[in-house]
Amino acid sequence: MVTVYCIRFLNYPGVRLYLTTGIFFYRIAIENLSITTKFVIYKNTGMDINILSNQKMFEEVITESQIVVVETLAKEIWTEHYTPIIGKDQVGYMLEKFQSREAIAEQIRSGYQYFIIRKNNKSIGYLSVIPRVNDLFLSKIYIKSSERGKGFARKAIQFVEDLAKGKGLKKIILTVNKNNINSIKAYEKIGFKNLGSIVQDIGGGFIMDDYEMAKVL
Repeated sequence: MVTVYCIRFLNYPGVRLYLTTGIFFYRIAIENLSITTKFVIYKNTGMDINILSNQKMFEEVITESQIVVVETLAKEIWTEHYTPIIGKDQVGYMLEKFQSREAIAEQIRSGYQYFIIRKNNKSIGYLSVIPRVNDLFLSKIYIKSSERGKGFARKAIQFVEDLAKGKGLKKIILTVNKNNINSIKAYEKIGFKNLGSIVQDIGGGFIMDDYEMAKVL
């Protein structure tokens, strides 16, 4: 017996697609507007699945101009958020080592995926993941301070969970600074478990003193 799902686009209530389990890419012309959307169907419910057609909330970073956007976001967000936690010198070192446009481009070439988080066509944050043998590693997830507390981080985590499921991975792993108390509490609230301490020497006389956290999907 084959389970068939009805996919409804919330922005376009008149559109229906009837599909079975799998990963799908569709290009649909609606009212002279061409839309490309990707969605994953899981065999866990017979109910209709509502899919937002506005997949552009998460824009995959491919071009050099997109990399520059991420670099700019990183400088703004890291400086504001991490300076009180790890200090100005380490923030500057880590931005240059890990979030310069050259570093981001090299990470993408090595298998990382970066996504810009957008709101009304404005860039409000970004995230980065890389699939590993047994899990999806959530390397980075950052939202501008002015947009925090509005549900964007939760939507981003859901997006990451969908990415993991689409790759056949059943666990998400991330690391978070031990003094980043608010983020730790937020991760725990949505199902992440603390796996313990992990300390990494990143050169320049600096270390990353983190907790490793995991969520089983």
